[in-house]
Amino acid sequence: MKSYENIFISSLTTMRIGGIARHVLEIENEKDIPEAYRFASAYWYPTYIVSGGANTIGRDEGLDGVILLNRLRGFEDKDGVITAKAGESWDNIVQYACSKGYTGIEALSCIPGLIGAAPAQNIGAYGQDLSQVFKSAVAYDTATDKLITLEKKDFQFGYRKSIMNTTMKGRFFITSVTIELKKGQMQRPFYNSMEKYIEDFGCTDFSPTGVREIVSNIRKDKLPDPREKASSGSFFKNVYLDPLEAEKCQEKGYPVIRGKDGDKINAAWFIEQCGFKGQLLYGMRVNPRAPLVLINESAGTYANLARARGLITSTVYDKFGFWLEQEPIEIINTKNRGASL
Repeated sequence: MKSYENIFISSLTTMRIGGIARHVLEIENEKDIPEAYRFASAYWYPTYIVSGGANTIGRDEGLDGVILLNRLRGFEDKDGVITAKAGESWDNIVQYACSKGYTGIEALSCIPGLIGAAPAQNIGAYGQDLSQVFKSAVAYDTATDKLITLEKKDFQFGYRKSIMNTTMKGRFFITSVTIELKKGQMQRPFYNSMEKYIEDFGCTDFSPTGVREIVSNIRKDKLPDPREKASSGSFFKNVYLDPLEAEKCQEKGYPVIRGKDGDKINAAWFIEQCGFKGQLLYGMRVNPRAPLVLINESAGTYANLARARGLITSTVYDKFGFWLEQEPIEIINTKNRGASL
């Protein structure tokens, strides 16, 4: 285990915002985990787990505590049952699966971060989400000081949530994730943006590799590469509606998307309707290609990010009556443990 002191959180996250963390520990094998938590407990330090830092935001005050960096590596494949250490790149796993002809996660191509963070927020895109292929995870349980296996039912998956970012936030350190894939391909019709791309470019290959290429090109066109432009990917969650809300919204002409996982309106539509698309707000650029993404061009501080977020969410609420919910998790100074992605 490697140990560092006084590290800027901005250097560990793709939004590149956040003050100093007092301690940063790199977890390189499973034996490091209990040692890291014992160290934190001895000084009553809060702990936060950071994987790729793509869904995590630091605050200006930093953290008088411990950040744990997941550096567990390696994976194995047994006829489509893939078990990967939590520090493996999610997109590397997707690329491998597609190369083997496995379907189930090809639409989740180019999502930044590590596989250990994927079940925490139940990552999803273009009709697929992790819960559809998730089998189990091994995790260190801070309450019992033991490694345990958590099955799919234990995670209580929902839209961008699980027990890992709700009721059991901070209790577990995921060490490995197992997903179950099969040979085959996605079936049309796809999401509108995919169908439009297929029509525009005459695509005919809908194998996992073909769909990966389609999704990758769409994402590269709309979403900034966090290595080049500071962002956290999708900053706002889509708005899910109950049946009555969906009916009323449709009567008003709002673009309600009906789906088996519920009815929703894309957060980007609300933001665009309020005139924020492409605007620079307190140094945060509302992405002109995908308005639910905020790009840190010159904000510099969490305070400026909070101002931009507040302006967007309050304006959307005043005009439409819906509060937009933030997707990234924040590192907050507290004596209660938290978990970030």
